[in-house]
Amino acid sequence: MIYLDFQKKLYSTQGEVLLKVQCSLKMRELITLFGKSGAGKTTILRILAGLTTPDFGIIKVQDSIWFSSKDKINIPPQKREIGFVFQDYALFPNMSIEENLLFALPKRGDKKHIEELLEIVELQNFRKVKPSMLSGGQQQRVALIRALVRNPKILLLDEPFSALDASMSQRLQEELLKIHQKFELTTFFVSHNLADVFYLSQYVLHLNNGVVDKQGTPSEVFLKDLPSGKFRQSGTIVEISVNGLVAIVRVLVGNWSIEVVVSKSEGENLKVGDLVLVSSKAWNPIIVKL
Repeated sequence: MIYLDFQKKLYSTQGEVLLKVQCSLKMRELITLFGKSGAGKTTILRILAGLTTPDFGIIKVQDSIWFSSKDKINIPPQKREIGFVFQDYALFPNMSIEENLLFALPKRGDKKHIEELLEIVELQNFRKVKPSMLSGGQQQRVALIRALVRNPKILLLDEPFSALDASMSQRLQEELLKIHQKFELTTFFVSHNLADVFYLSQYVLHLNNGVVDKQGTPSEVFLKDLPSGKFRQSGTIVEISVNGLVAIVRVLVGNWSIEVVVSKSEGENLKVGDLVLVSSKAWNPIIVKL
Protein backbone atom coordinates (compact mmCIF):
# COMPACT_ATOMS: atom_id res chain seq x y z
CA MET A 1 0.00 0.00 0.00
CA ILE A 2 0.94 3.64 -0.49
CA TYR A 3 -0.30 5.98 2.22
CA LEU A 4 -0.34 9.71 1.49
CA ASP A 5 -1.36 12.30 4.06
CA PHE A 6 0.27 15.68 3.51
CA GLN A 7 -0.35 19.36 2.91
CA LYS A 8 1.53 21.95 0.88
CA LYS A 9 0.79 25.62 0.36
CA LEU A 10 0.95 26.55 -3.33
CA TYR A 11 0.79 29.82 -5.22
CA SER A 12 -0.90 29.91 -8.63
CA THR A 13 -2.34 32.48 -11.00
CA GLN A 14 -5.61 32.12 -9.04
CA GLY A 15 -3.83 32.97 -5.77
CA GLU A 16 -2.92 30.83 -2.78
CA VAL A 17 -3.98 27.16 -2.88
CA LEU A 18 -3.65 24.62 -0.06
CA LEU A 19 -2.86 21.20 -1.49
CA LYS A 20 -4.38 18.55 0.80
CA VAL A 21 -3.96 14.87 -0.03
CA GLN A 22 -5.10 11.95 2.09
CA CYS A 23 -5.54 8.51 0.56
CA SER A 24 -4.44 4.87 0.61
CA LEU A 25 -3.52 3.38 -2.76
CA LYS A 26 -2.74 -0.15 -3.91
CA MET A 27 0.65 -1.05 -5.31
CA ARG A 28 0.90 -2.12 -8.97
CA GLU A 29 -2.09 -0.03 -10.05
CA LEU A 30 -2.15 2.67 -12.71
CA ILE A 31 -3.38 5.81 -10.97
CA THR A 32 -4.47 9.04 -12.66
CA LEU A 33 -4.21 12.52 -11.16
CA PHE A 34 -6.98 14.50 -12.84
CA GLY A 35 -8.07 18.13 -12.47
CA LYS A 36 -7.78 21.62 -13.85
CA SER A 37 -4.47 23.42 -14.31
CA GLY A 38 -3.19 24.69 -10.97
CA ALA A 39 -5.00 22.03 -8.96
CA GLY A 40 -1.72 20.52 -7.70
CA LYS A 41 -1.31 17.42 -9.88
CA THR A 42 2.31 17.97 -10.90
CA THR A 43 3.19 19.04 -7.35
CA ILE A 44 1.97 15.65 -6.09
CA LEU A 45 4.34 13.92 -8.52
CA ARG A 46 7.21 16.14 -7.37
CA ILE A 47 6.41 15.43 -3.72
CA LEU A 48 6.38 11.68 -4.39
CA ALA A 49 9.72 12.03 -6.17
CA GLY A 50 11.26 14.00 -3.30
CA LEU A 51 11.78 17.09 -5.49
CA THR A 52 9.29 19.16 -3.47
CA THR A 53 8.85 18.92 0.30
CA PRO A 54 5.39 19.03 1.93
CA ASP A 55 4.79 21.54 4.70
CA PHE A 56 3.86 18.63 6.94
CA GLY A 57 2.47 15.10 6.80
CA ILE A 58 3.61 11.59 5.95
CA ILE A 59 4.35 9.47 2.87
CA LYS A 60 4.62 5.73 3.40
CA VAL A 61 5.35 3.23 0.62
CA GLN A 62 4.77 -0.33 1.80
CA ASP A 63 6.88 -0.61 4.99
CA SER A 64 9.16 2.34 4.19
CA ILE A 65 8.51 5.90 5.34
CA TRP A 66 9.68 8.30 2.63
CA PHE A 67 8.63 11.48 4.42
CA SER A 68 7.48 12.32 7.93
CA SER A 69 7.44 15.85 9.27
CA LYS A 70 6.82 14.47 12.76
CA ASP A 71 9.86 12.16 12.72
CA LYS A 72 11.96 14.48 10.53
CA ILE A 73 12.37 11.89 7.78
CA ASN A 74 12.84 12.96 4.16
CA ILE A 75 14.36 10.27 1.93
CA PRO A 76 16.34 11.89 -0.94
CA PRO A 77 15.07 11.36 -4.53
CA GLN A 78 17.85 8.94 -5.51
CA LYS A 79 16.80 6.53 -2.75
CA ARG A 80 13.06 6.57 -3.44
CA GLU A 81 12.95 3.91 -6.20
CA ILE A 82 11.04 6.15 -8.58
CA GLY A 83 11.24 6.91 -12.29
CA PHE A 84 10.04 10.33 -13.45
CA VAL A 85 9.10 11.26 -17.03
CA PHE A 86 8.89 15.04 -17.29
CA GLN A 87 6.64 16.92 -19.70
CA ASP A 88 9.61 18.23 -21.71
CA TYR A 89 11.33 14.77 -21.69
CA ALA A 90 14.53 16.29 -20.14
CA LEU A 91 16.87 14.27 -22.39
CA PHE A 92 20.51 15.36 -22.67
CA PRO A 93 20.77 16.85 -26.19
CA ASN A 94 24.54 16.33 -26.47
CA MET A 95 24.27 12.59 -25.73
CA SER A 96 23.10 9.77 -27.95
CA ILE A 97 20.07 7.71 -26.93
CA GLU A 98 22.35 4.98 -25.62
CA GLU A 99 24.43 7.51 -23.65
CA ASN A 100 21.26 8.98 -22.11
CA LEU A 101 20.29 5.51 -20.92
CA LEU A 102 23.78 4.62 -19.69
CA PHE A 103 23.90 7.86 -17.70
CA ALA A 104 20.76 6.74 -15.81
CA LEU A 105 22.09 3.20 -15.21
CA PRO A 106 23.11 2.63 -11.57
CA LYS A 107 26.65 1.61 -10.72
CA ARG A 108 27.11 -2.10 -11.38
CA GLY A 109 23.84 -2.04 -13.30
CA ASP A 110 23.32 -4.61 -16.05
CA LYS A 111 23.62 -3.13 -19.56
CA LYS A 112 21.45 -5.97 -20.83
CA HIS A 113 18.52 -4.16 -19.19
CA ILE A 114 19.07 -1.26 -21.59
CA GLU A 115 18.98 -3.65 -24.54
CA GLU A 116 15.72 -5.12 -23.29
CA LEU A 117 14.13 -1.68 -22.91
CA LEU A 118 15.25 -0.52 -26.36
CA GLU A 119 13.70 -3.64 -27.88
CA ILE A 120 10.40 -3.11 -26.04
CA VAL A 121 9.96 0.35 -27.60
CA GLU A 122 11.57 -0.69 -30.92
CA LEU A 123 14.39 1.85 -30.81
CA GLN A 124 17.38 -0.50 -30.84
CA ASN A 125 18.44 0.85 -34.27
CA PHE A 126 18.49 4.43 -32.96
CA ARG A 127 20.96 3.92 -30.10
CA LYS A 128 23.66 6.16 -31.63
CA VAL A 129 21.23 8.93 -32.61
CA LYS A 130 20.88 12.15 -30.61
CA PRO A 131 17.43 13.22 -29.34
CA SER A 132 17.08 16.13 -31.79
CA MET A 133 17.03 13.64 -34.67
CA LEU A 134 14.01 11.78 -33.25
CA SER A 135 10.31 12.51 -33.55
CA GLY A 136 8.31 13.64 -30.51
CA GLY A 137 6.91 10.14 -30.05
CA GLN A 138 10.36 8.57 -30.21
CA GLN A 139 11.74 11.07 -27.69
CA GLN A 140 8.84 10.25 -25.38
CA ARG A 141 9.72 6.56 -25.62
CA VAL A 142 13.34 7.26 -24.75
CA ALA A 143 12.28 9.36 -21.75
CA LEU A 144 10.00 6.53 -20.65
CA ILE A 145 12.61 3.77 -20.81
CA ARG A 146 15.26 6.03 -19.24
CA ALA A 147 12.94 6.30 -16.23
CA LEU A 148 12.88 2.48 -16.09
CA VAL A 149 16.64 1.92 -16.26
CA ARG A 150 16.92 2.02 -12.44
CA ASN A 151 14.15 -0.60 -11.99
CA PRO A 152 11.83 1.71 -10.04
CA LYS A 153 8.87 0.58 -7.99
CA ILE A 154 6.92 3.72 -8.89
CA LEU A 155 6.71 5.43 -12.29
CA LEU A 156 5.64 9.09 -12.44
CA LEU A 157 4.38 10.56 -15.74
CA ASP A 158 3.53 14.24 -16.18
CA GLU A 159 1.03 14.53 -19.07
CA PRO A 160 2.98 12.05 -21.22
CA PHE A 161 0.72 12.29 -24.28
CA SER A 162 -0.13 16.01 -24.38
CA ALA A 163 2.31 16.94 -27.18
CA LEU A 164 1.48 13.96 -29.44
CA ASP A 165 -1.08 13.48 -32.19
CA ALA A 166 -3.97 11.06 -31.67
CA SER A 167 -2.44 8.04 -33.44
CA MET A 168 0.94 8.36 -31.71
CA SER A 169 -0.79 8.92 -28.37
CA GLN A 170 -2.77 5.70 -28.81
CA ARG A 171 0.35 3.72 -29.69
CA LEU A 172 2.24 5.04 -26.66
CA GLN A 173 -0.70 4.25 -24.39
CA GLU A 174 -0.53 0.64 -25.54
CA GLU A 175 3.23 0.55 -24.90
CA LEU A 176 2.78 2.13 -21.48
CA LEU A 177 0.25 -0.52 -20.48
CA LYS A 178 2.59 -3.26 -21.67
CA ILE A 179 5.52 -1.78 -19.69
CA HIS A 180 3.36 -1.17 -16.60
CA GLN A 181 2.28 -4.81 -16.54
CA LYS A 182 5.62 -6.35 -17.55
CA PHE A 183 7.61 -4.59 -14.82
CA GLU A 184 4.78 -4.74 -12.23
CA LEU A 185 4.95 -0.99 -11.65
CA THR A 186 2.85 1.36 -9.62
CA THR A 187 2.24 4.18 -12.09
CA PHE A 188 0.99 7.70 -11.44
CA PHE A 189 0.17 9.85 -14.42
CA VAL A 190 -1.25 13.33 -14.90
CA SER A 191 -3.85 13.79 -17.64
CA HIS A 192 -6.55 16.16 -18.83
CA ASN A 193 -7.91 13.67 -21.36
CA LEU A 194 -10.82 11.47 -20.27
CA ALA A 195 -10.19 8.99 -23.07
CA ASP A 196 -6.67 8.40 -21.69
CA VAL A 197 -8.09 8.01 -18.18
CA PHE A 198 -10.69 5.39 -19.10
CA TYR A 199 -8.29 3.43 -21.31
CA LEU A 200 -5.39 3.33 -18.87
CA SER A 201 -6.50 3.93 -15.30
CA GLN A 202 -7.48 1.58 -12.54
CA TYR A 203 -7.88 4.37 -10.01
CA VAL A 204 -8.38 8.15 -10.19
CA LEU A 205 -7.61 10.96 -7.77
CA HIS A 206 -9.75 13.94 -8.83
CA LEU A 207 -8.36 17.26 -7.62
CA ASN A 208 -10.36 20.45 -7.26
CA ASN A 209 -8.51 23.57 -6.10
CA GLY A 210 -5.87 21.51 -4.31
CA VAL A 211 -8.22 19.03 -2.63
CA VAL A 212 -8.87 15.40 -3.62
CA ASP A 213 -12.66 15.73 -3.78
CA LYS A 214 -13.33 12.39 -5.53
CA GLN A 215 -11.45 9.12 -5.84
CA GLY A 216 -12.19 5.65 -7.15
CA THR A 217 -12.38 3.85 -10.48
CA PRO A 218 -12.87 6.06 -13.57
CA SER A 219 -16.56 5.08 -13.69
CA GLU A 220 -17.06 5.89 -10.01
CA VAL A 221 -15.41 9.28 -10.35
CA PHE A 222 -16.83 10.47 -13.67
CA LEU A 223 -20.00 8.52 -14.46
CA LYS A 224 -21.68 7.67 -11.17
CA ASP A 225 -24.08 10.63 -11.07
CA LEU A 226 -24.33 11.32 -14.79
CA PRO A 227 -27.30 10.47 -17.03
CA SER A 228 -27.15 7.18 -18.89
CA GLY A 229 -27.31 7.05 -22.65
CA LYS A 230 -26.43 5.01 -25.71
CA PHE A 231 -23.93 7.63 -26.88
CA ARG A 232 -21.28 9.15 -24.59
CA GLN A 233 -18.27 11.24 -25.52
CA SER A 234 -16.14 13.63 -23.49
CA GLY A 235 -14.68 16.77 -24.97
CA THR A 236 -13.85 20.43 -24.53
CA ILE A 237 -16.15 23.35 -25.28
CA VAL A 238 -14.59 25.49 -28.02
CA GLU A 239 -17.49 27.83 -28.83
CA ILE A 240 -20.80 28.99 -27.34
CA SER A 241 -23.21 31.15 -29.35
CA VAL A 242 -26.57 32.42 -28.09
CA ASN A 243 -29.49 32.50 -30.51
CA GLY A 244 -32.69 33.81 -28.95
CA LEU A 245 -33.77 31.50 -26.13
CA VAL A 246 -31.18 28.80 -26.88
CA ALA A 247 -27.41 28.44 -26.88
CA ILE A 248 -25.45 26.40 -29.41
CA VAL A 249 -22.47 24.70 -27.75
CA ARG A 250 -19.68 23.35 -29.95
CA VAL A 251 -17.68 20.55 -28.28
CA LEU A 252 -14.36 19.29 -29.65
CA VAL A 253 -14.10 15.50 -29.29
CA GLY A 254 -10.77 14.25 -30.60
CA ASN A 255 -10.48 15.61 -34.15
CA TRP A 256 -14.19 16.26 -34.71
CA SER A 257 -16.81 18.52 -33.19
CA ILE A 258 -20.36 18.13 -31.89
CA GLU A 259 -22.98 20.86 -31.74
CA VAL A 260 -25.47 20.64 -28.90
CA VAL A 261 -28.45 22.97 -28.49
CA VAL A 262 -29.23 23.84 -24.86
CA SER A 263 -31.42 26.44 -23.19
CA LYS A 264 -30.00 29.92 -22.76
CA SER A 265 -29.88 29.44 -18.96
CA GLU A 266 -27.95 26.15 -19.34
CA GLY A 267 -25.51 27.87 -21.68
CA GLU A 268 -24.84 30.57 -19.09
CA ASN A 269 -23.42 27.88 -16.76
CA LEU A 270 -20.89 26.79 -19.39
CA LYS A 271 -17.80 28.50 -20.78
CA VAL A 272 -15.19 27.88 -23.46
CA GLY A 273 -12.56 25.47 -22.15
CA ASP A 274 -14.92 23.48 -19.89
CA LEU A 275 -14.56 19.70 -19.98
CA VAL A 276 -17.99 18.16 -20.63
CA LEU A 277 -19.69 14.85 -21.32
CA VAL A 278 -22.12 14.71 -24.22
CA SER A 279 -24.65 11.88 -24.14
CA SER A 280 -27.81 10.99 -26.03
CA LYS A 281 -30.90 9.35 -24.64
CA ALA A 282 -33.98 8.78 -26.79
CA TRP A 283 -32.40 11.08 -29.42
CA ASN A 284 -32.26 13.90 -26.91
CA PRO A 285 -28.68 15.25 -26.57
CA ILE A 286 -27.53 16.06 -23.02
CA ILE A 287 -24.42 18.02 -22.08
CA VAL A 288 -22.97 17.76 -18.55
CA LYS A 289 -20.04 19.71 -17.15
CA LEU A 290 -17.38 17.49 -15.57
